[in-house]
Amino acid sequence: MSDGEKLIPINIEDEMKSAYIDYSMSVIVSRALPDVRDGLKPVHRRVLFGMHELGVYSNKAHKKSARIVGEVLGKYHPHGDTSVYDAMVRMAQEWSLRYLLVDGQGNFGSVDGDSPAAMRYTEARMKKMSEEILADIEKETVDFQLNFDDTLQEPKVMPTRVPNLLINGASGIAVGMATNMAPHNLSEVIDGTLAYIDNNDIEIDELMHHIKAPDFPTGGVIYGYEGVREAFKTGRGRIVMRAKVNFEEVEGRESIIVTEIPYQVNKADMIKKTADLVNDKKIEGIANIRDESDRNGMRIVYILKRDAVPNVVLNTLYKFTQLQSSFSVNNIALVKGRPQLLDLKDLIHYFVEHRHDVVTRRAQFDLRKAEERAHILEGLIIASDNIDEVIQLIRASKNADEAREKLIERFKLSEIQAKAIVEMRLRQLTGLEQDKLRAEYEEIMKLINYLRDLLASKEMRMQVIKDELIEIKDKYGDGRRSTIEYAGGDVSIEDLIADEQVVITISHAGYIKRTSLSEYKTQNRGGVGQKSAGTRDQDFLEQMFVATNHQYMMFFTQKGKCFWMRVYEIPEGSKTAKGRAIQNLVNIENDDKVKAFICTQDLKDQEYINSHYLIMVTKKGQVKKSSLELYSRPRVNGVAAITIREDDELLEAKLTNGESQVLVAVKSGKLVRFEEGKTRPMGRTASGVRGITLADDNDEVIGMVSVNDMNSEILVVSENGYGKRSSLEDYRITNRGGKGVKTLNITEKTGALVSINNVTDADDLMIINKSGLTIRMMVSDLRVMGRATQGVRLINIKGKDSIAAVAKVLREEEEDVDAEEITDEFASEDVSDDSPETAEDQE
Repeated sequence: MSDGEKLIPINIEDEMKSAYIDYSMSVIVSRALPDVRDGLKPVHRRVLFGMHELGVYSNKAHKKSARIVGEVLGKYHPHGDTSVYDAMVRMAQEWSLRYLLVDGQGNFGSVDGDSPAAMRYTEARMKKMSEEILADIEKETVDFQLNFDDTLQEPKVMPTRVPNLLINGASGIAVGMATNMAPHNLSEVIDGTLAYIDNNDIEIDELMHHIKAPDFPTGGVIYGYEGVREAFKTGRGRIVMRAKVNFEEVEGRESIIVTEIPYQVNKADMIKKTADLVNDKKIEGIANIRDESDRNGMRIVYILKRDAVPNVVLNTLYKFTQLQSSFSVNNIALVKGRPQLLDLKDLIHYFVEHRHDVVTRRAQFDLRKAEERAHILEGLIIASDNIDEVIQLIRASKNADEAREKLIERFKLSEIQAKAIVEMRLRQLTGLEQDKLRAEYEEIMKLINYLRDLLASKEMRMQVIKDELIEIKDKYGDGRRSTIEYAGGDVSIEDLIADEQVVITISHAGYIKRTSLSEYKTQNRGGVGQKSAGTRDQDFLEQMFVATNHQYMMFFTQKGKCFWMRVYEIPEGSKTAKGRAIQNLVNIENDDKVKAFICTQDLKDQEYINSHYLIMVTKKGQVKKSSLELYSRPRVNGVAAITIREDDELLEAKLTNGESQVLVAVKSGKLVRFEEGKTRPMGRTASGVRGITLADDNDEVIGMVSVNDMNSEILVVSENGYGKRSSLEDYRITNRGGKGVKTLNITEKTGALVSINNVTDADDLMIINKSGLTIRMMVSDLRVMGRATQGVRLINIKGKDSIAAVAKVLREEEEDVDAEEITDEFASEDVSDDSPETAEDQE
């Protein structure tokens, strides 16, 4: 041991404790956690300040990244160059930050996880948003501290005009704690902040009217709302994110197309892992996966096998791959240097508090500078008023110091004013310059009065904060990228969905959509043929319902299964949109097809479901009645509605009140009418009883009508365009199971019966041919005829064309023109109309 040195024994446990606490505090306070005021960690703050010092603003040329990193490293951040460059790169990646802070030029990596190019190859400059974060930093608005070697000053926090922590989020792992904060939409955050400024006691629930949910840079869908609500109220919560997906036909195959993926998911890794799962037979139904992303956007294509059900494959992908992932919110940030868990209101409160502090300090700085300038101007004005004497006095002085002293003595000036006069240029003696001095003095006195008022009034300062926030919103505000699917998760969200009237349309090929009723305008009636909107390949619209968002749609398939969904869960589309295939919304088997649709009220209303019945008919003439209550508890894979016998299929289902009369019609032109009460209610799995006896093996049921109004009239149409309107009374009531009575005289000319409807003079008729042409006519134009006639020609059929479907369209009063409007747009309903109808047996 050398001279003067000595050993001090220390308990290793104590030394480890103190050293580790020092280290952990250093990591918590000056590395891993953002400051609640500006939302920046020290490294990000230093990068932005370094760029500010270098002058690489958004309106200047890009500078080499290595130059910027060197500046930050040498002056403020004594760590590895990688930490600085990585932080700067992330601020330039549009899939990492919701609002970019750095404008990068060159290769800054990709969403596939590719590394950025080395700093010697890339260039960068600030984004305009960063200039807002640094605005007024030169006006003593924030405290500065010494850098690592005590030679320079760096800011402790930025005077930011933007609520950066909320809009860009943050993530970091400290010692014993971590933070993970979600990004949000700037426009929403500013609306929420303005609401908080107007009312400091605002509840978080009210703030959530403005700030609806996080808004991720990669878009996607926030699935379920409970996690969002939890995160906003407590600072912790799990937000489930899903990819944005649609279905398309690619190369003749149904395909799942992904256009946006969840935040922080590596696209290339996700595709590779999905491919591995497909190869290992963990995921069935995918034939090929292609990444077709390019500069225009993301597009991942999952081509399905021919027998795959798209909806089932998609749910499997959500379950096993990162097409569904979650973001665990943990809002920990530094408040006055201490880590703290913060809810939504806290985050806004601390930002507003910081802005108030900045605005106050800026006003104090501006006031001080204005008063200093006013003081000098007062001296210059005195000098210009006595200019001859001033010049004489200066000329008589030996040097500048003597001249200053003489001026101070003669005109009672201050040292600063005298110095300004001595240094005054000759051009300031012109008359114009003297007028300018007085005008400047007046302006500066107005500014001084305004700044004094501002410093005296908190309301004025808050108004300044609001005005600046509105300016930021106007400059940088944009629409949401992430959509919110409230129906996701276990939460019932009917309260969040307006119970407005919508039109549900279903095409012949099984495409369904809902459209707001307001999209349909009233049109004049008349038998005009027009092409169906939004269809393809001879598809045509066949069903339409006016419903409200909270009602239920029930789907019955030809194999006798029943599925249901809420109306608001049906995908929304414009009048001309094709809609989504029903197969993709409910889990129907590939060889099954939806045959009947019923729109009902609330299936949880016991009184309603116990007083209503479903009547079903099969092609072979079986009829079954069941209580609606049996169908009020859905399952993902549907419930059995009726047991279908071999070579038969379900044709139609109707909703009744238990007191209606049922009519069933067959292809051969016979019809049976019986009272619903004659059929006893049966269980879900029963196969029903005989409703009508078919004429021969080729005969089959074509439709069913249920009627409550005994003044109804029955309209039947044959495939070659003949139709007839008869009184209901023409068809006598018989027992079910008979052969029925003649409803239309079927000949070779008329062709087989294709449709039965109950109608009144107030209805319109929509007829659609297999060629896709739709005809509209008024029922009142058809006279009532006897039941045994062959009817009149309704439309002229050209060539081998024939009628595919017939729909009746209600025409309501002026104030409620829903259904009429709907019809001109839509092709038609087929035999299954949304009004209760049924055909029964006769004889």
